[in-house]
Amino acid sequence: MKLLRVLLGVVVGLVAVIAAVLMGARFADGPLGLIAGGPFRSGTLVSGPEPDWRFARDLNTVAFQLLDPARSRTTWIMEYDGRIYIPCGYMDTAWGRLWKHWPIEAERDGRAILRIDGKLYERRLQRLRSGPALEPVLAELNRKYAAGATPATVARDSLWLFEMAPRQP
Repeated sequence: MKLLRVLLGVVVGLVAVIAAVLMGARFADGPLGLIAGGPFRSGTLVSGPEPDWRFARDLNTVAFQLLDPARSRTTWIMEYDGRIYIPCGYMDTAWGRLWKHWPIEAERDGRAILRIDGKLYERRLQRLRSGPALEPVLAELNRKYAAGATPATVARDSLWLFEMAPRQP
């Protein structure tokens, strides 16, 4: 009986610590690894012509923030033909839908900010479901991350792809 109380105390303590980290992350300047963070408070806004995104081919992850709701997260990034894309997998699973709200929020309001090396880029997330860029973007996702993605995973809504397009004024 005493052991049961100790185990229960440990479990309750762990749940409290995890809840505190998750809640505290909402006030952070950006995500904390895989944990969604608060809105960006640091960084320099980049304006002017569209950057040459080829440098993103060498980046493993980046941070981005939606404007509504104002939360940030870490994601993979792919570059194809001078444009950048981000993926979101497991969207056809209960776990994915429970854990990943941002893709649905991005479809509703695609305004976003991308942060790379302290630079902020205003973007607009546009879902990519088909078209001439789909297969080359999937090929880059598979090359870079060994994702095993196919047009079928996109068609059945398991994998959502978003272009991080320039935001028009």
